[in-house]
Amino acid sequence: MRALVVEDDLELAADLKEELVAAGFAVDLTDNGEDAEHLGGVNPYDIVILDLGLPRRSGLEVLRHWRNAGNRVPVLILTARDSWPERVDGLRAGADDYLGKPFHTPELMARVDALVRRSVGRAGEPLEVAAVRLDEERQEAIVADGERILLTATEFRLLRYFMLHPGKVLSKGRLTEHVYEADEDRDSNVIEVYVNRLRQKLGRDVIETRRGQGYVFGAGRR
Repeated sequence: MRALVVEDDLELAADLKEELVAAGFAVDLTDNGEDAEHLGGVNPYDIVILDLGLPRRSGLEVLRHWRNAGNRVPVLILTARDSWPERVDGLRAGADDYLGKPFHTPELMARVDALVRRSVGRAGEPLEVAAVRLDEERQEAIVADGERILLTATEFRLLRYFMLHPGKVLSKGRLTEHVYEADEDRDSNVIEVYVNRLRQKLGRDVIETRRGQGYVFGAGRR
């Protein structure tokens, strides 16, 4: 899963990135509205955390431009706690949720998780597909006999994306876009390596290869 954090308070932005990475997200950062609008327009983020008080272009303007262009990425806006008109404007512009500053990080992370799940129609559901259950807090997979499988950070991000989109054909390019940050080496062929690692840990039939198309998670199991 991939997140964009748009925040000009560099210390807060670094803290948010640390929390999101620990929760299994690949994270891109920017501190101004112009770059945010560009990044959100060319990258398929799973969630955006957007401050409204930004230099070079306001967060509200960025959000309106995304929505007018048909970009439906889930957006959590950050506002000053006493600026309720700004929150109203943000929601009317197409924000999915908001959080006032200062905030408690566990609440922010819970809201992020809820927005991501809602966007793929999995709100409130445990991630369990094809006899594999994902323990997101411990970043482990639990298989049918109860065995817990340790996952690396990249394996966890990849498996979670698969399990949020069960039964769908996912190309290597799409998986790469949602698993890696912008400044990482994003060779889509590396995805094959991680798919094979997941097969070794979870079973060969848990991920089906569709030649020339990509992969399907859970299609070979009932």
